[in-house]
Amino acid sequence: MPILVVLALVLALGIKMFFVQAFSIPSESMQNTLQVGDRVLVDKLTPWFGSKPQRGEVVVFHDPGGWLPGKTGEPNAVQKALSFVGLMPSADEKDLIKRVIAVGGDTVECSGSGPVKVNGDALEEAFVYPGNTPCGDKPFGPINVPKGKIWVMGDHRQDSSDSRYHQDLPGGGTIDEDQVIGRAFAVAWPVTRWASLSASR
Repeated sequence: MPILVVLALVLALGIKMFFVQAFSIPSESMQNTLQVGDRVLVDKLTPWFGSKPQRGEVVVFHDPGGWLPGKTGEPNAVQKALSFVGLMPSADEKDLIKRVIAVGGDTVECSGSGPVKVNGDALEEAFVYPGNTPCGDKPFGPINVPKGKIWVMGDHRQDSSDSRYHQDLPGGGTIDEDQVIGRAFAVAWPVTRWASLSASR
């Protein structure tokens, strides 16, 4: 039995490190696509084979610096252990989840009540939270996204502190592709919300 337990933990850790990891949704910034408390599964494998973030994908990424406030509390030892082996969502890492709107080489902008335009083409964003405008309360651009960077926004445009609100930081609101942990591909919990997360353009 102890050997089986050890093997299970090693397998879980390996899956978390190289294949799939669970993340918990902490805020309303991705409604209605994702709700607070949803657990999403993130594909960490494809970036190993050179896959880059694509427009429309929902991605999890590390805080590039200054996007999230300081920690408000320390997880207990059990939470840390379960998070470490991937049996619980990340307990103390500072990660975010948003939708990729533009990638390196794109020009992105949004004026007035929208729509968001990428390289001059208006986006059809059916996923935007009902009642929100594509720009939310923060028109922007035009912004040239540097190579190796992405521009991200939450689906709940008026309740998402995303690239629009961090243009004063290094990177001008863009995220390094290297900061991306992976692509969220499914809602795993609660079971009543099981669903795949396909890229929307």
